[in-house]
Amino acid sequence: MQKLISWIDQRLPVVDAWNKHLSQYYAPKNFNVWYFFGSLAMLVLVNQLVTGIWLTMSYNPTAEGAFSSIEYIMRDVQWGWLLRYLHSTGASAFFVVVYLHMFRGLMYGSYQKPRELIWLFGMLIYLVLMAEAFMGYLLPWGQMSYWGAQVIVNLFGAIPVIGDDLSLWIRGDYLVSGITLNRFFALHVIALPIVLLGLVVLHILALHEVGSNNPDGIDIKKNKDENGVPKDGIPFHPYYTVHDLLGVGVFLFVFCVVIFFFPEMGGLFLEKANFEPANNLKTPAHIAPVWYFTPFYAMLRAVKVDLFGLDAKFWGVVVMGLAIAILFVLPWLDRSPVRSMRYKGWISKIALAIFVISFIVLGYLGIQPPSPGRTAVAQIMTVLYFLYFILMPFYTRMEKTKPVPERVTG
Repeated sequence: MQKLISWIDQRLPVVDAWNKHLSQYYAPKNFNVWYFFGSLAMLVLVNQLVTGIWLTMSYNPTAEGAFSSIEYIMRDVQWGWLLRYLHSTGASAFFVVVYLHMFRGLMYGSYQKPRELIWLFGMLIYLVLMAEAFMGYLLPWGQMSYWGAQVIVNLFGAIPVIGDDLSLWIRGDYLVSGITLNRFFALHVIALPIVLLGLVVLHILALHEVGSNNPDGIDIKKNKDENGVPKDGIPFHPYYTVHDLLGVGVFLFVFCVVIFFFPEMGGLFLEKANFEPANNLKTPAHIAPVWYFTPFYAMLRAVKVDLFGLDAKFWGVVVMGLAIAILFVLPWLDRSPVRSMRYKGWISKIALAIFVISFIVLGYLGIQPPSPGRTAVAQIMTVLYFLYFILMPFYTRMEKTKPVPERVTG
């Protein structure tokens, strides 16, 4: 066995990769529960890939057969119902852990120098995830799938000059049809997963090149012993591989409870309208995207002003796009001399709390039917969302921070 490993290692540095990324990769010893969500995101990604492969074996990507093939999977394929729920619940679980993973980054300043590239790769992963989820949302070919896709694709038509042609190019037809379903299926199961896996690899490589952040925001590489080992670091394997098993166990328990007892989550994960086959002659009373898109959908609906000869629909699309784009420049907006929220001033803490509240409220409003009162609240929350980023260069520079310790505090 040793000779075989040596033979392989001379041609493919497996042992070197194992040492660099696991057994000799030193991570800060003060990781807390917020650091479970990176490994959980990897777990859910594997779940989505494996269950997705099995689902495609029984799925028919045509307008005539898509909905009935989902019913076939749920009723006739052995364990098909479980595979479908693992995949549909896994999509929501993916966004839960990704949102918590991103919040951890905001809280501990994991986007600050020298980790800007890690953040950018993470945001690209988030963007591809949104595209992947949107493409997959159409595949059941239910009422909400069809009309949700119709609404979202038509938003591109608000772009001046190229909007109509762009919408036509995305759909592949003048209306959402079987052609749209087929191309979304191809993107969902082949193109986007390849891009996603590549970005995940780059995200991890960039992380291991500069090292992991920690709740204190201290660079452990600056304090090493005589052997060049960080004094405040421990090998990722076996310590954190075993440590993460606790998070995996708790996550799987909650995940399985949801799958076996309320996989539809009251219509949040699987909308009731999606249990009806798509009908282009019957519009649902209320069309809304899945919960993980609703904060941005609420921003879109909150814009009611026509400016510079362009209608409110166009500016709503602009605001929705900027809400995601502004996350990419976050590393250059934060001017604080410290990373972690533990040592930042009270302004940063209040600003982060208001940002989180505004995001959650927008998510709730995006699910609800519009009304004048809800629109007014959505407008206020949208302003607060953007003010968090716009004012960040000023309040992070002017606020008084606490002294950061030389060593991690545990």
